[in-house]
Amino acid sequence: MTLLAADGGPACYVFTINDWICGDYYRDRWRELWDASVEHLWITAAAVVLGLLLAIPVALLARRLPRFEGLVLGATTIIYTVPSLAMFSLLVPFTFLTPRTVIIGLALYSLTILVRQILAGLRSVPDEVREAAAGLGYSSLRMLARIELPLALPVIMAGLRVATVSTVALTTVGSIVGYGGLGNLLASGVDTDFKAQILAASVLCVLLAVVLDLGLLGVQRVLTPWARARSS
Repeated sequence: MTLLAADGGPACYVFTINDWICGDYYRDRWRELWDASVEHLWITAAAVVLGLLLAIPVALLARRLPRFEGLVLGATTIIYTVPSLAMFSLLVPFTFLTPRTVIIGLALYSLTILVRQILAGLRSVPDEVREAAAGLGYSSLRMLARIELPLALPVIMAGLRVATVSTVALTTVGSIVGYGGLGNLLASGVDTDFKAQILAASVLCVLLAVVLDLGLLGVQRVLTPWARARSS
């Protein structure tokens, strides 16, 4: 059966036409594109949040035990080099074919960026600031929460932005287990040479990455007004 465009002619995404830019496709498949974008967004967000929750204690442990810092950084690098197919295969026996497989895998991949940036941010805090806080009777935990983490926030947020954009791209590989958001459309589009679908999914991935990056930049500016005042 030939698909018809609004004007009664053949739709521009039928096999015989198969245009890259096709208004008929956007109109007819907008719900499919929307659902895939929403899935892509929440998988990315869940993975980045989980990665951050894992990275903070790991980075603090590495800072407290300098002898193990190289081991920790090396381990996160090794995890990042594990192919996604192998990573998901290792997780599936525990998480089954669910979104958890993709979320946990992507969170582990994000550690190589987040752990390094948290350590770099904490190291950027001037020693004299720590000494002044210690002189005022700050405990280690209070100093971390009230002094070190706020001052390290610009560096940490920079790493979080990189990790988020990277995760948007990596989420597409979740199509291996059926939970790749826009990656599902990319995979099926490549398999069938469906040009309009390939382009639409690719553009939406880029837009999603840009929106999230700008959103995090806005959050950073709100949370670090002193940095904004200094730069101006």
